[in-house]
Amino acid sequence: MTALKEAMKSKNTVALTALRAVKSAILLAQTESGAKEELTEEQELKILQKQVKQRKDSAAIFIEQGREDLATPELEEAEVISQFLPEAMSEEAVGKLVEDAIAKTGAEGMKDMGKVMGIVNQAVAGRADGKTISTIVKSKLS
Repeated sequence: MTALKEAMKSKNTVALTALRAVKSAILLAQTESGAKEELTEEQELKILQKQVKQRKDSAAIFIEQGREDLATPELEEAEVISQFLPEAMSEEAVGKLVEDAIAKTGAEGMKDMGKVMGIVNQAVAGRADGKTISTIVKSKLS
């Protein structure tokens, strides 16, 4: 809310649009459960990650179609929302977690990918995206 107010005062339309979308998504998630209960930090992080991913996917599509004018605001909004996410883990750190999970589960091939992904996703706790984790798990299990 503080960042939203600051964006209003500074007339930063990109930040304002992004933060309003996040606020809307959080309110929608709160009312989805039927009660006015507070969301956990983990749920809020997932919402933020989803918002960033949506904007990056949209920007990728716009760039693919040669519409840089539409891709730029999407990427700027993704950057604004990313400020509220925890710092991302390096691929090396994720790789170490994957190796530990493989050793822990005794995974031997792609059939065990789900087990490894579950353990790594819990350990990462939103500091790396699923695509990165999936790529690393596939490379280690194949």
